[in-house]
Amino acid sequence: MKRTGLLLALLLVLLRSYADEGMWLPMLLGQQVYDNMVKKGLKLTREQLYSINKASLKDAIVLFGDGCTGEVVSGQGLIFTNHHCGYESVAALSTVEHNYLHDGFYAHNFQEELPAEGLSVQFLDSAADVTKLVDSLLQGLSGVDRVGKQRDVLSGIAARFTDPVTHREARVSPLFGGNQFVLFIMHRYTDIRLVGVPPESVGKFGGNTDNLEWPRYTGDFSVWRVYATHDGKARDYNPENIPLKPRYSLPISIKGVKEGDLALVYGYPGSTNRYEPSFGVKMRTDVIDPAIAHLFDVQLGLMKDRIKADPSVRLKLASNIAIAGNVWKMFDGERKALLKHDVYGQREITRNQFIAWASVKPEYKNVFLDYGKIYNTWTPYTKARLYLNSGILGSPLLAYCSTLSAVEIDLITPGKEGGLAKAIAAADQARKVFLKNEDIPSDMKIVAAMLQAYYTDIPKDQHPVGFFEGIKSRFGDPKEAATYQTYASSVFSNTFILNDAKWKAFMTNPDGNVLQEDPAYAAASAFLRNYNSRYASDHDQFINGLEAAGRNYMKGLLEEFPGKAAYPDANQTLRLTYGNVKSYSPSAGVNYDYACTMKGVLQKYVPGDDEFDLPAKFLELARNNDFGVYKDVTRNDLVVTFITTDDITGGNSGSPVLNNKGELIGLAFDGNYESLDGKYAYDPATNRAICVDIRYVLWCIDKLGGAANIIGELTINTGAPKARP
Repeated sequence: MKRTGLLLALLLVLLRSYADEGMWLPMLLGQQVYDNMVKKGLKLTREQLYSINKASLKDAIVLFGDGCTGEVVSGQGLIFTNHHCGYESVAALSTVEHNYLHDGFYAHNFQEELPAEGLSVQFLDSAADVTKLVDSLLQGLSGVDRVGKQRDVLSGIAARFTDPVTHREARVSPLFGGNQFVLFIMHRYTDIRLVGVPPESVGKFGGNTDNLEWPRYTGDFSVWRVYATHDGKARDYNPENIPLKPRYSLPISIKGVKEGDLALVYGYPGSTNRYEPSFGVKMRTDVIDPAIAHLFDVQLGLMKDRIKADPSVRLKLASNIAIAGNVWKMFDGERKALLKHDVYGQREITRNQFIAWASVKPEYKNVFLDYGKIYNTWTPYTKARLYLNSGILGSPLLAYCSTLSAVEIDLITPGKEGGLAKAIAAADQARKVFLKNEDIPSDMKIVAAMLQAYYTDIPKDQHPVGFFEGIKSRFGDPKEAATYQTYASSVFSNTFILNDAKWKAFMTNPDGNVLQEDPAYAAASAFLRNYNSRYASDHDQFINGLEAAGRNYMKGLLEEFPGKAAYPDANQTLRLTYGNVKSYSPSAGVNYDYACTMKGVLQKYVPGDDEFDLPAKFLELARNNDFGVYKDVTRNDLVVTFITTDDITGGNSGSPVLNNKGELIGLAFDGNYESLDGKYAYDPATNRAICVDIRYVLWCIDKLGGAANIIGELTINTGAPKARP
């Protein structure tokens, strides 16, 4: 992969122009990038893509929940996003009697729509470059001193533009390592209601087996609606709220896609590290990725074993299993892709070239010396932090116990009594949420497995002092799995967290000694205190050092490569990427078509299988070729998914895939396995965005779901030639 650099001028411009690479800020879209989009077939003006003064495509794009994207598709606030983006909310709305995850759900009128507590969407109101303001407030500061002050400055600016009363939220996002700053003002709506979701067998078809794979046959979509006051203002759920009238909603095309078609993806990608030095890549492949993959693989296996033993807990564990499976596959695949593409080797080339260029430039000549010291200092402790966050706190019980530290502080700190009642109330509410999803048998095994993993894999001098010695004295040899199983059983049997009567007594008469002596809290506390007292400050220095070195490195790249266009790393700000519908060859002799059809769905169908079963009605419609207007004429079948070369990452889930006219043709929901190193690099030959075809979405809503009312809200272009007057 070629070396990259960047230039920061009045507008953002590109240092390298791989075809289809780049997550562009639409409000700062350079002429060079726009012209390239036009060459690829774009029929929209720059103002149609993004405008503050007029309705434009950006007004139909929402930040959905905490980390997905959605799009407005009707004048009554209807939103499409992915099935997995709304999964937790659908699970929370489901009961044994009304299992919307399993059975699916479609509201046939406004009254049937289901309020999703805690779910929100955000619209971008405006964006402004505030680099000069930030730099003026940081004048004279450099290195870690600047990093520390910068956070306060950015928070202060954001606070000036935030108004909780009107649900307006502001944040200042650093770009290019803190060499540019943009203020984003968002409008959050909190009355979001479920309108439709396919059965889980459709929305998650293929499960973890097909996750991140191509070919793919998943109907990964769900339908929601934004509600507001009669004058369009955001308000929490209220029966008097009405559907929001948006500034813009996306028209839909069911003309279909073909090889080479332009495809735009608009959304909120979470994060990338495209300018990460070789030190960081090595840390990923050698430590971070294998550690996280291992821990989640163990947890996933234990939860799956639990479901096999007792299928009744499937709904309770559904969300945790989905998360664990996805995390395991992502980190395992990322490591393999980084190694396959030799990203470390490529970054070493970049490093050596930068060092040669900077050798006569005092400001930059020590950048990589600084990087080396920063990484070498923290690397020995990286694994212990991972085993705490993803291992020990991978137990729902211990994760909940970790939140009780606020209660302990209020109990034992003089002068803190005033906040105790508030802390106790918050803990009680959090406990209710925890217990709703807690499965004791699987969690008990997770605790045992994670403790044994920590003991085995983390150097002894980094263990909590006395913790494993205590286990040895009471429960047996810490090298044996049975020891941890016995210990975990004792913890779960004796903790007051799981005993309603004892919990009520604690709430009535909070006692610091009772909390500290509780076996579950004591376990979580031992590891947290060990980390906080010995390593937290080192990690803070590591992060601050990286930010300081990164800013200087990026500034140096400004000067090393002037005059070419560049995009900043993703940071959950609105981005536009463009590419083409395109097949690919992952290896010699293997060629993948750009689309998957219903024929493939039926071939993968396995009756009664957890991942490949299908509803009876679905099978009847599919086997009868009952696809209606959604059938692809050229294939004589229903296209289910397709792939494009768009540069996407986590956070783009649910993003609209648009044709050259800005019409919705699909929803991005995944990347292929070959692109799992996409956070660090982009390979135009094999990186693909996997998208559910909008025709399949509409077929599921219309034919399978019988929700013609939803179809009636949409503006649909059939692609048929217009009749002559």
